[in-house]
Amino acid sequence: MTSTPPPPRAVSALRITVGVSVTGILLYTYVIGIPRQGASLIDYFGYFTNLTSLLTAGILIVTGLISLRGKAVPSPLMSARAVAVACMIIVGIVYNVLVPGTGSAPPWVSATLHTILPILLVLDWIFVDDRSPLPWRRLWVVLPYPTVWLGVVLLRGATDGWVPYGFLLPERGAASLATHVAGLLLALLASGALVWALSRIRSPGRSRSSGVRPPVSARERGGDPTVA
Repeated sequence: MTSTPPPPRAVSALRITVGVSVTGILLYTYVIGIPRQGASLIDYFGYFTNLTSLLTAGILIVTGLISLRGKAVPSPLMSARAVAVACMIIVGIVYNVLVPGTGSAPPWVSATLHTILPILLVLDWIFVDDRSPLPWRRLWVVLPYPTVWLGVVLLRGATDGWVPYGFLLPERGAASLATHVAGLLLALLASGALVWALSRIRSPGRSRSSGVRPPVSARERGGDPTVA
């Protein structure tokens, strides 16, 4: 990936604000609800929504701070942001389409993490032109994070019996678990492909903002069309 100029300072500040706000919401929800239910912090962040939202918030804060300093975001961090966007798309689709209204968090918290945050991330990814086209050969980077999360969850389900979602319960059988795991990973891969495709969207003024010099006409070169 090639480097791109940083976004406007207002965008960087907004990313930091969103990241800090999401972190605060997660901590607030834990404090007001989970301790009373006797769950641990590990269980709380065992939920894909909570853990992914926290990681996404961290990525937004770091990228915003780097951009505020007038520096381009490193390629690995840009890829991490792409993965975060892809994962949050799945969070939004699963909650709002497949299992709407589930969960014990306050309604405004669920709306923020499952709807508002994914929408903001997608709009930011589409309309803020500070990311390079992601190489298709790197699409596989979408899979390691959810694969590790699934591995830990399945291991816990087989040992202490705790899983964040009912479709991952061991008693559902190996066939059901394999089907759900494969379906989730395929959905994440498809979401990643969408994010990768959207990274190729360019604003009309990109060539000017990125410092690429437009072709010089013969008149500008002094009238001699042979001058390179």
